[in-house]
Amino acid sequence: MTFSITARCPASGMFGIAISSSSPAVAARCAHLRAGVGAVASQNITDPRLGKRGLDLMAAGASAHAALESLRASPFIDFRQLALVDAAGRTAALSGAGALGIHSIVEGDGVVCAGNLLAGHDVPRAMMAAFEAAPSDFPARLLAALEAGLAAGGEAGPVHSAGLVVVRDVDWPIVDLRVDWSDTPIADLRRVWELYAPQI
Repeated sequence: MTFSITARCPASGMFGIAISSSSPAVAARCAHLRAGVGAVASQNITDPRLGKRGLDLMAAGASAHAALESLRASPFIDFRQLALVDAAGRTAALSGAGALGIHSIVEGDGVVCAGNLLAGHDVPRAMMAAFEAAPSDFPARLLAALEAGLAAGGEAGPVHSAGLVVVRDVDWPIVDLRVDWSDTPIADLRRVWELYAPQI
């Protein structure tokens, strides 16, 4: 139902998540970030509490891997898909045995691309390649990865919502853009980003 990229920018210390789904308002439930701490995407049959709990663990000093190991004890963890990046750029990820349809995760240097109910296993790999190749600034690289995921097939069915969330050095997101229901949510998110980007 969802594909996403969760990443840290080593140059700026920003964390960001770009995400899309067939479900409405995916970014409201699945994207969790905290400046100076990390980012957690909690998706598939999502439990938003796992995002906050993962951030709290990393804020207390746990690595992404250690935080994920703690989250494995959560109820119904087999139905979750998680992607974590910590303040040092370390990553950890989980696709439970009950993840829906074709599901796949690719981890890179400070970045995790993950998806479930995908059109094919190569979707996260295409997202990673686009993120690594994009010459633009960090939020735009996240959006480019999301677009590449869609171009590679995206979900097995149509997507209807998308979001782009980035934190930097203040308590609020410097980017928090959402398209909560649309037939073309990623294209709509691109248009909103182009309007918003000069104001950051």
